[in-house]
Amino acid sequence: MDETLERYSRQIRFPGIGKDGQKRLLDSHVTLCGCGALGTVLANVLVRAGVGHLRVVDRDFIEISNLQRQVLFDEQDVAENLPKAEAAARKLEAINSSVHVEPVVTDIDRTNILDLVHDADLILDGTDNFEIRYLINDVAVKLNKPWVYGGCIGSHGQTMTILPGETPCLRCVFEAAPAPGESGTCETAGVLSPIVNIIASFQATEALKILAGKRDRINRELIYLDVWDNVQRRIKIAPLKGRVDCPCCGRHKFEWLDGDHGSHTTSLCGRNSVQVAHRTASRLNFEDLAQHLRQLGEVSYNRFLLKFVADGHDFTVFPDGRAIIKGTDDVDKARTLYAKYIGN
Repeated sequence: MDETLERYSRQIRFPGIGKDGQKRLLDSHVTLCGCGALGTVLANVLVRAGVGHLRVVDRDFIEISNLQRQVLFDEQDVAENLPKAEAAARKLEAINSSVHVEPVVTDIDRTNILDLVHDADLILDGTDNFEIRYLINDVAVKLNKPWVYGGCIGSHGQTMTILPGETPCLRCVFEAAPAPGESGTCETAGVLSPIVNIIASFQATEALKILAGKRDRINRELIYLDVWDNVQRRIKIAPLKGRVDCPCCGRHKFEWLDGDHGSHTTSLCGRNSVQVAHRTASRLNFEDLAQHLRQLGEVSYNRFLLKFVADGHDFTVFPDGRAIIKGTDDVDKARTLYAKYIGN
């Protein structure tokens, strides 16, 4: 066997991959959006499998609480205050130096997502919020690129594969994103590492099928798992294709990519604060949000606003989903804090 392929000999012996499939993997280009819990597992699997070019995009830095589930990072990364994308690239290059790992430390938004995915054969979701997922969905349908969705919270997670033109897209299945504060976050609800590894492994397997040219083997259902309550479901979503009035894959209206939906940030001059707002207002349920946040400390609210303190920052949240985060003038950090404590 060719010395280049010897590394992947056990994978090549699997009939679903074979030598031709491995060569396809070596020639492939993947953009991974997010390198947290799901993203680190995905990146680890794909680099070991021999994906030729992996672009790792993440806006965040590593914290000690990440180490419980984000498998590429260690205490030294925390001590060095490294961005996740950069730390992941260092680890991945040590694992397989023949793979081109491209770290990109940036916040994915509608202004840059086309550039980040234009040359990719596949887009993978390693994010923690629906805003970016809807952006991925828009750009994937617009450019006719496959992508694999995955999400985890607490002990449960779900995943589905989207093949534009063949399967329902994300908006066919989830017409609208959960309102901020509606579904909890890893910070407020916690997350078990086993569900992360399971969901990411499903995603990675789908990626190998797509990149190896085995589209007939692709999963076309929504997979849902709860490892604590021992629940496993496979939800048939194929009938939704063409039967729902999907604005994205049905009418080709890319509302997230065009900026009709989503959040925007404003640095409040002289106040060391950033306002994070949504282009389309949503009504928050302060009682539910306060319940999620009380484990972090004192939460106070009335019908006009909700206040709490976390990570040394004062949060003031308004009923329309808008929040003012005091203690930073860094808009990327503010978006990260908003996603971490309030939600999408």
